[in-house]
Amino acid sequence: MTEGAASGDGERVEMFSDGACLGNPGPGGWAVLLRWRGHERVLSGAEPATTNNRMELTAVAEGFAALKRPASVRVYTDSRYVKDGITQWIFAWKRNGWRTADRKPVKNVDLWQRLDGLLAGHRIEWRWIKGHAGHAENERVDRLAREQARRAGQGTPAPPPTGDTPLADPR
Repeated sequence: MTEGAASGDGERVEMFSDGACLGNPGPGGWAVLLRWRGHERVLSGAEPATTNNRMELTAVAEGFAALKRPASVRVYTDSRYVKDGITQWIFAWKRNGWRTADRKPVKNVDLWQRLDGLLAGHRIEWRWIKGHAGHAENERVDRLAREQARRAGQGTPAPPPTGDTPLADPR
């Protein structure tokens, strides 16, 4: 779990993730875009009753779950909760038995533990980007996540995204 630079861009997987929630808690959605060697794969999903933080974590976890082998990955997220949690707070949480500094249980521990396990073997560079600031890929996954949340709120399953090229060799 590193923050430093990785290999050349052609060999790096770029991951753009976002989560959304209509109300907090409320129906929520998540989306992740994976890009490798010019190929893209988009994944998304929803929960009928959740929180925004859970959807942000789920998006990143699903992105890593889609990788078939260890890779150099640059993750873009607009969630300080995700970036700071995985690059700073998680080490103390693990030392403290998944408890915070004030000895309270870590919120969303199931997702933090899942994400922690999925990161093994990857070389990762975490990048925080400002949400709703015109970053094309962030806007794209934000739209998908919000659409998934809207559909979850209506009880309508979302169709798979169209127009995306499957990742031929998802590193």
